[in-house]
Amino acid sequence: MNHRQPSMIEGSIWKGLLSFAIPIFLGNLFQQLYNTADTLIVGNFIGKEALAAVSSSGNLIFMLVGFLSGMAMGAGVLISKYYGAGDQEKLQKAIHTDLAFAIAAGLLMTVVGVLLTPYILRWMGTPDNVLPQSISYFRTYFFGCAALFLYNISTGILQAVGDSRHPLYYLITSSLINVVLDLLFVGVFRWGVASAAAATAISQGVSAVLCLRRLVRTEEVYRVELRRIRLDWSMLGLIVRFGLPSGVQNSVIGFANVMVQANINAFGDSAMAGCGSYSKIEGFAFLPVTCFSMALATFVGQNLGAKHHERVKQGARFGMACSMLTAEFIGVVIWLAAPFFIGLFNNDPEVVAFGVRQARIISPFYCLLALNHCMAGILRGAGKATVPMLIMMAIWCVVRVAYITIAVGIWENILVVFTAYPLTWSLSAVLFLIYYFKADWLHTFDRLDAVKEP
Repeated sequence: MNHRQPSMIEGSIWKGLLSFAIPIFLGNLFQQLYNTADTLIVGNFIGKEALAAVSSSGNLIFMLVGFLSGMAMGAGVLISKYYGAGDQEKLQKAIHTDLAFAIAAGLLMTVVGVLLTPYILRWMGTPDNVLPQSISYFRTYFFGCAALFLYNISTGILQAVGDSRHPLYYLITSSLINVVLDLLFVGVFRWGVASAAAATAISQGVSAVLCLRRLVRTEEVYRVELRRIRLDWSMLGLIVRFGLPSGVQNSVIGFANVMVQANINAFGDSAMAGCGSYSKIEGFAFLPVTCFSMALATFVGQNLGAKHHERVKQGARFGMACSMLTAEFIGVVIWLAAPFFIGLFNNDPEVVAFGVRQARIISPFYCLLALNHCMAGILRGAGKATVPMLIMMAIWCVVRVAYITIAVGIWENILVVFTAYPLTWSLSAVLFLIYYFKADWLHTFDRLDAVKEP
């Protein structure tokens, strides 16, 4: 296999991880900025009810698309492994099967999302004064699912082979398009909340085309040929094997968060708007968490493919330390400036009060959130995706929902919902650390190589 060796498996560990993670960080920053711009524009141009409709979107969207997105992670693990090992034939099979899966999954999710949105929103207890706008927003959003999946899969392929710069360029482009269209559709034409979702769908379509264009035009070994995009069933079986745990994990966590959102909805539209505004601010704390988790998954996958076990352990320690320190710094900033940040979305005193209370209870524990996601990324990169699935399902779903259900029944106060997050992050962090130090997760691929692959 004749190609330049990926930097992830040679040279300075910290330079390799940071050079990969920083573009992801910047890309996620732009994505969070344009997601926040959606909420800012809707909250200031349309009002509190529209803000509540848009702000409650995250958990429902994650529940519906999380399963298929998690499945796609299985392909990322395999692509990293094959690229690091220099296996061009299997690399090509994995890439083209991954793209075929993205197209089929996107079309399926469009149909499911459009049909089920009203029923799910009613089940969540969405207030009657918010429900029509919520249905309109979600249905429009799901019409763009095919573009969303194709973009995420194409980005995942590029990142799996160590290219995090081009996804950054494309995300900056789509972010600017999204903000301009939001201002035009919502601020100028006054087309309502559905137009904000339409702006997002259009911008995602642009980024999907740009990513796919890059894959088709590259001369590297991961080049895509459109005529070869089809499902290879044996490769799909491996993708399912590695991706199913993450898919189930995402879906169940999304379901649990929808139940948490239903508890928030019971406190009214001010609580929905305030907590939804906080969730947009919290998204900035997820930036170092996400970028290092993804960087570690790729780093671990490539280096285990190349059988550099000691290098994997060194990189894991460095990545976890950077992610935790950065996330905690952002947490301190959010704690101090919470009233200002929440007030940007809507200046209703009740809305601001709900958002500030949530921010000041949760933000001091962002380091634990970072630790959990870094551990999950490391284990997924090592082919042990079942472990984070079981830990997060047990703690973030079962324990979190049970705690909220029982505690709210005893003390009907929204603070109960807020405290559930640091509590469950602490419990899952303990379990991850025990597994990390006690289990043999470094040799998963060595055992897999002994089994016949496609």
